[in-house]
Order: sequence, then C-alpha cells, then structure tokens
Amino acid sequence: MQQLENLYRQIIMDHYKNPRHKGLIDSDRYRTHHIKNPSCGDDITVQSAVKDGIVKDVRHDGSGCSICCSSASVLATLMIGQNIDSAQKLTDNYLNMIMNRPVDENLDLEDALAYQGVKQFPARIKCATIAWKAFEQTLKEWSDNDE
Repeated sequence: MQQLENLYRQIIMDHYKNPRHKGLIDSDRYRTHHIKNPSCGDDITVQSAVKDGIVKDVRHDGSGCSICCSSASVLATLMIGQNIDSAQKLTDNYLNMIMNRPVDENLDLEDALAYQGVKQFPARIKCATIAWKAFEQTLKEWSDNDE
C-alpha cells in the first residue's frame, strides 16, 4: 500500500512541476470557464475545444496548491481524444471517486486515480475537483450549443 501511495504522490508532483496543456488560447474555438475558491486561494481557468463531438484540446491556467494544479494537468491529458459523452462519464466518475460515492470500475481514470486518497481529507476535496468542475461547465456549453 505504501508503494502505491508513493507512486500516486509522484504522479501528482510530476503533473504539478511539469504541467501538461498549461496556458490558455485566445480563440473562439474554445469554451472557457473560470472558478476561484476564495477560502483556499485556488484559482483555475479551463478551456476545451470540441470538434465533431470529440474533445480536441483542453487547456488550463491558474494558481493554487499542488492538488489543484496537478489535477488540471491530469484532467487535460485524460480528456483529449474523448467524445463528449465519454468525457462527461469520466468526469462524473472522478467526482464520485473524490466524494466517496460509487464509481464505475470499468472506466479507466488513468493518472486521475492518484487523487483517490483525497476523500480522506475533506478540506482538500475542492482542491481536487475545481478544475474538473470548470471542465464540466465547458462540456455543458458545448452540449448546449451543439458545437
């Protein structure tokens, strides 16, 4: 169990120190959503680009703790290439995992599994979910506008 916790810690720190898909793009091809958590200082903006029902790009930028910033990087890496329905299911599954609700074991959350221990620390749940909730809002905008 300790080895698994160490691996998860390494994944989180790698995505924190070397974020993937960081930096926003000024383009009308992206839907953007910003969330700030004033209680802890996490501040994140997430963008998504969808074409023909497929998530083509996910970008993020912001500041906050290692859990907040690294989970945005993991989110972006996981979602690119997913169709909107799959992206929503993965998002739901991740949020359920963090909130200690039943999850679909058939959905592969890949590196996002590193955050499963967050449920033991209620004060960190918002840190681990803020980027995912912002992404979920961009998906909703894509769904509402039918691309």
